[in-house]
Amino acid sequence: MKSVAIQLGTLTCPSCMQKIESALKGLDGIDKDTVKVLFNSSKVKLDFDEDKVSIGEIESSINKLGYDVIKSKLS
Repeated sequence: MKSVAIQLGTLTCPSCMQKIESALKGLDGIDKDTVKVLFNSSKVKLDFDEDKVSIGEIESSINKLGYDVIKSKLS
């Protein structure tokens, strides 16, 4: 498992958090218990299995919802 922190453009409402969390939890390879969207800092943190899903796929899922990915940082 790898951990990633993804900086997003500004989130405008709490429902944005729920929409992003739901979409990411639906991806194969995401540890659903680790998905956290931090409203105040506009960040997403999660753990994922890089053999099942790539950072690009995670970012694309967020972009398809209409949110901008500024940068991703593996930790």
